[in-house]
Amino acid sequence: MERPLVSVIITTRNEEKNIGNCLESIKKQKYPTELLEIIVVDNNSEDKTKETALKYTDKFFNKGPERSAQRNYGVEKSSGEYFIYLDADMVMNENVIDHSIEKIKSNPEIVALYITEIVTGKKFWSKVRRFERSFYDGTVIDCVRFIKKDKFLEVGGFDEKLTGPEDWDLDKKLRNIGKTVLLKTPIYHNEAEFNIRKYLSKKGYYAQNFNAYIAKWGKDDPDVSKQFGFFYRFFSVFLERGKWKKIIFHPILTLGMYLLRFLVGIKFLFR
Repeated sequence: MERPLVSVIITTRNEEKNIGNCLESIKKQKYPTELLEIIVVDNNSEDKTKETALKYTDKFFNKGPERSAQRNYGVEKSSGEYFIYLDADMVMNENVIDHSIEKIKSNPEIVALYITEIVTGKKFWSKVRRFERSFYDGTVIDCVRFIKKDKFLEVGGFDEKLTGPEDWDLDKKLRNIGKTVLLKTPIYHNEAEFNIRKYLSKKGYYAQNFNAYIAKWGKDDPDVSKQFGFFYRFFSVFLERGKWKKIIFHPILTLGMYLLRFLVGIKFLFR
């Protein structure tokens, strides 16, 4: 199988504590190093993010004001036929790139891949977040992460007028032109021992753009109805495709998950 160039795009802002681990996981990929292009797009970091990143790549850029613009700029600067975008607090399994190429080239109709995301951490709320996140893989709550560059450009990339739901927006646009499937080789997301206050603050910030997203696609759009619908977000997404079994075997985590869902719902209502 021919192995194409793959661009890895990382967006950062004051990520000196995380960026090294993220970049190291790229260097440890089983995919040939010479076929990996690392691009870091920073947003005016005031710590040592830049110094650390430059140890791994000379393709370091500064762009703002939000992550959607950073990601689009990273794609603009990329040379790969395919790209994957990461947050600085993510670490890839060593087979992610290799398996992604195998998966996406297995069917010419596939334009992008979801990648299983595992939230790390040992404390209770980290375990709750990890449990909750496990239900979302490959659903309308998720978003593709490994993408054919030409298809990304065809749909216009991330909508820079949206911050928060821009990933759902991109996902919808790509599903409209091709097939998207799930890769189960994981990415690990370090949420630094989950902090409820910070989590809800971030959710509240992103929720400010939800009205613009809903207006763009219409409140009756099938995906929008699920993403913002009470029944799907509180029940169906946790029960479909046999996932209800996890609910039965993990009652304490389930209670914690529903408490988080309730608190996020309050943030949504008061956005």
